Formats: sequence, structure tokens, C-alpha cells
Amino acid sequence: MNQKHQQVWSNCLAIIEKNVNPQSYKTWFKPIKPVKLDGTALTIQVPNKFFYEFLEERYVPVLKKAIRDELGPKGRLEYQIFAGEKRTRAAVGNTSGNGRSPMNNPSSEITNPFVIPGIKKPPLDPQLNEKYTFEYFIEGDCNSLARNAGIAIADKPGGTAFNPLYVYGDVALGKTHLAQAIGNKALEVNPDIRVLYVSTGKFTNQIIQAIKKDSVNDFMNFYFSIDLLIVDDIHFLAGRKKTQEIFFNIFNQLQQSGRQIVLTSDRPPKELKDLEERLISRFKWGLTADLTPPDFETRMAILQAKLDRDGLELSEGVLEFLCYNIKSNIRELEGALIMLNAQASLNKRKVDLQLAKEVVQKMIREVNHEITVENIQAIVAEEYDIKVQELVSKTRKQPIATARQVAMYISKLLTKNTMKSIGQNFGNRDHTTVIYSCKAIRNMMDIDEGFRKDMQELEKKVRMSLHG
Repeated sequence: MNQKHQQVWSNCLAIIEKNVNPQSYKTWFKPIKPVKLDGTALTIQVPNKFFYEFLEERYVPVLKKAIRDELGPKGRLEYQIFAGEKRTRAAVGNTSGNGRSPMNNPSSEITNPFVIPGIKKPPLDPQLNEKYTFEYFIEGDCNSLARNAGIAIADKPGGTAFNPLYVYGDVALGKTHLAQAIGNKALEVNPDIRVLYVSTGKFTNQIIQAIKKDSVNDFMNFYFSIDLLIVDDIHFLAGRKKTQEIFFNIFNQLQQSGRQIVLTSDRPPKELKDLEERLISRFKWGLTADLTPPDFETRMAILQAKLDRDGLELSEGVLEFLCYNIKSNIRELEGALIMLNAQASLNKRKVDLQLAKEVVQKMIREVNHEITVENIQAIVAEEYDIKVQELVSKTRKQPIATARQVAMYISKLLTKNTMKSIGQNFGNRDHTTVIYSCKAIRNMMDIDEGFRKDMQELEKKVRMSLHG
């Protein structure tokens, strides 16, 4: 009689196995243990509250079929939720005094996917670069919303309306710096908090290893224990269905238990491709903040801060020259400073305006191997015999309006810029204007063979400009 509950559940598993795919069966049903059978009620033990909620959300029909086939139409399931060695009440939502579910408390039994077997490490390495702090993340109009939200989050992770915080922008505008600054500040405020920074690429590789080792539950339990989770380049989840499913589960559990999530991407949520809609909708729950290229004053402040940090000095004239001529991103700006000091040191030259000009010219030649919106604007303006200023003006006169649409279309085709970023380069126009322009040009190419050939020649001219 004592073994009857085990036999009933074994029979249920045989039914379930025929109705779900092998991976789901292994992940969500094999870990379940039968506890007791009381009449027509079978009690089963699940690892944690999230596990229970996921079964209820996804697998109620197959569970009902299995239990009623075994115990009749009145058959039912009851749950026991385990946390380590402690059993919680069957009722969902039992939490400890600090508002954290018991099964989410860190445990030495939880496998840390960041620890290489045989190498001793602290219980949790946050994977943060200590150089990334708010002190050196200079505030400007380009980043003030994201920066101030980040400070509020660091002071009280999970206690603001900014959950998740979704930060996006083009490359080298400081997304990773800001995200890690939040983590470093949070640890400074509360050293006991569990903070983790992970790139989407590393997260995906960890999932692959967990699947190979049949340890997906351990993997998720580890992530359930994090108080502040920072995931960089979330757009790389695109097309990875299994990774999306597991991240969705982790996201839900952390949200429901009041933990903080910070995400970075190169585009806003609505422009993410090949991601499940339920994930995209959750990314919009909190605050979405963009980072844009810094203005002249902010570029000056960024360079001055780097000089102070590195104990270097430059004349104001050299600083202004660098900031006037390098506008696209912070990485190139700081790279120019490094190159300038290296040239001065290696060639024993004075850091003056002439050396700065040589360095900038060399960088511009290198940067020209990547097409920019500015390159395209100049070529299109020349092709249509108009000024670049007219392309970014408010006028809707022909042929300026057509030239503007052509330039926007080629910018989207040949650069990595987002729709929003392209619109900003054309007189701060909305991204919907860019979408409309691209569609209009494609339509004209479909119906006008001559126009299509002109566009192909223009595209070739832009590409050839890299070599000339």
C-alpha cells in the first residue's frame, strides 16, 4: 500500500511521455516525486514555486488526462513545494520575512554555471568590471534618463518602477558601462546583495551545457537566486527558442519575487526580430531608455574625466579639436586620446594641434572602412545637386524630399544604425518617417526599372567610396 502512490505516478508518467516532447518530459516531469495517495488525490513534490507555476501554465491538460486515466474522473493532483531540504506549504506564495521565496535563497547545493570544476571561487562572482562606475559615466542630454534611473535602481534594486530597465543604443555609447555601473553601485550600497552580469552569448552557452549535463533545473535555480540580474546584448536571443523559453521562465520568477532585471540592446523592444512576443511585451513592463551620441559639451566632459583618471594633461585647443572631429561614439573618442598619447610617447613629440590632426586623419581613414550616415548624405546630396543641410531641413519640396528618402533608404540598407538613429541624423525626424521612406523607395523600385537601376548605381557608388 505504501508504494501505491509511486505506481500511480509511474503510470501517469507513461501517459505524459507520449503527449509531450522528450526535452520537456525530461525537464518538467522527471524531477517530480510522488509523495502520497489519499483516495483520488495524488500528492506530488516539485522543486520550487516556479516549477509549480510553469506546470499549471503549460501542462494542465496533459496532467489532467494522466491523473484521470489512472484515478478516474474525480482524480486530482496536489502539490508539495520543496526548498532545499525544507518543505513549504502546498499553498503557493509562502515567502520568508524578507519577501523572498524560501526556495530562492542561495544554497551551496545549487550549481554555479560560472564556476569551472576544480577551481575554487567565491560563492558568487558578480562578473563586473570595477572600472565601470557612475563616477566615470558622464551625464549629458544623451543619457540622463538612463543614468538617473540606473542610480535609483542601484539604491533600491527591485524597489522602483524601473523593472526591467531596458537600455538601448548604437555601439560604443556606454550601454555596458552603465549596466555594470548599476551592479557596482548596488554592491557598494548593500554588499550582501546577489548581483550578476552576464552577456547573452555566455548565457546561451551555459544553457547548452546544462542541457548536455541534464541540469537545466539546477541552472534555473541558480538564476532564481539572483537579486539583480544584468543581461547584456539581449537582442542576441533572436532565433534561439530554447534559450528564450528558459530566459522567459527566469524573467518571470525574478519579477514575481521582486528582483531587479537590467537589459541592454542595440535596438528598442519593438524592433527586436525573431523573439517571442511574450518576451518583448515583458521587456516593455518597466522603463525603456535610449543612449544617443553625446553632444560637444558632453564629449569634452568625457575626455576631461579620462584625462583626470589617467593623470594626463592636454591643452583645451587639442581637446576641442578632438571633440569637434570625432562625434559618432565614445569608444572612438577615447581611442583618439590613447593614440595621441602613444604617438607622443613613442615618437617623443609634443602633444599639440598638429599631432592631433595627424591622429584624427589616420582614424578617419580607418573609420571610412565602415559606411556612415554622414557619408551617405554627402554622396546623395552630390548626386541630386543639393546641399546636405537641405537633406536635414524641414522642407518637403521635390527633389529634396525624394533625395532625403533615398538617403534614409540607403542608410538603413548599408549601416548598422537603428531607425531612430537614422531619423535623428535627418533633422531629428521620427523613426516612422524612416520606415515610410524605405517603403516608398522600395515601391518606386518595384514599378520603375530606370529608378531601380539608378538606386543600384548609387548604392555601388556609396560602397566604392570606402576605397576612394
